[in-house]
Amino acid sequence: MEFKHKPIMLEECIKGLQIKKNGIYVDGTLGGAGHSKQIAKNLNNTGKLIGIDRDQEAIKAAKENLKEYTNIIYIHGNHDNIKNILEEQKIEKVDGILLDLGVSSYQLDEKNRGFSYLGENELDMRMDKTQELTAKKVINEYPEEKLSNIIYTYGEERYSRQIAKNICIQRKEKPIETTKELVEIIEKSIPKSKQKDGHPAKRTFQAIRIEVNDEIKPLQNTIKQSIELLKPKGRLCVITFHSLEDRAVKTAMVEAQGKCTCPKDLPYCVCGAKTEGKIITKRPIIPTQQEQEENTRSKSAKLRIFEKE
Repeated sequence: MEFKHKPIMLEECIKGLQIKKNGIYVDGTLGGAGHSKQIAKNLNNTGKLIGIDRDQEAIKAAKENLKEYTNIIYIHGNHDNIKNILEEQKIEKVDGILLDLGVSSYQLDEKNRGFSYLGENELDMRMDKTQELTAKKVINEYPEEKLSNIIYTYGEERYSRQIAKNICIQRKEKPIETTKELVEIIEKSIPKSKQKDGHPAKRTFQAIRIEVNDEIKPLQNTIKQSIELLKPKGRLCVITFHSLEDRAVKTAMVEAQGKCTCPKDLPYCVCGAKTEGKIITKRPIIPTQQEQEENTRSKSAKLRIFEKE
């Protein structure tokens, strides 16, 4: 299947990065290289782009999409390890970093990856196929309480306890192996009258995917590291797709910005407040109405931008 992914808020991201022609930039979520291609177009021969993705199929597609550019370094890895990745490339600081979080359109559409609750496919959900933990392992091996907590915390699913209970009852008879089997359990666990807000399996599938790929726990630290790696006036642009991601990103940016607690009548700061820069977006940028209509997957997207001091 062709790796298709329409870059969300492309113009806003490029504007937010304030690209220097000879700068060094990181796309920590390379995907099909929609954002990366536009970054590369704005660089000259002395500029450099580091593209990171945990999905080897994404890297393969990106190389094809960016084959006309010679100043790109491709890394199979996780943006959570951005500091180590740049150290290995002997790069101390960069001019800009872009993180487009969440699952890609390709991963959702490629049914055999198991991200989608539509159809019948193996329970996988790995962004990086080389890792051991899969959705099948989570569903069949996690204790009921842990499973319930994950579905509630990462999916904000109010019927998490009933879903986890029914999963555990079912897996005693035989292992749960397909997305269809899991969907049927979820549908039985939620009252029909409460199944009006989108697909009943949406929240649980999101939760399991987040657990499999460890998308939330390291995120605040990733944002912190990314800010540390920026040159003065360098910018970090982060696109999130649900409240858990956005909350983690916002918290990390607020902490990096710092806050003076001195009385306003003092002529200068004595509290010792430190800042690493400033939040450019007081409120997150959201896609235009036109983009939301043309690309329904952009509807929940939010873009936050931070500038290094």
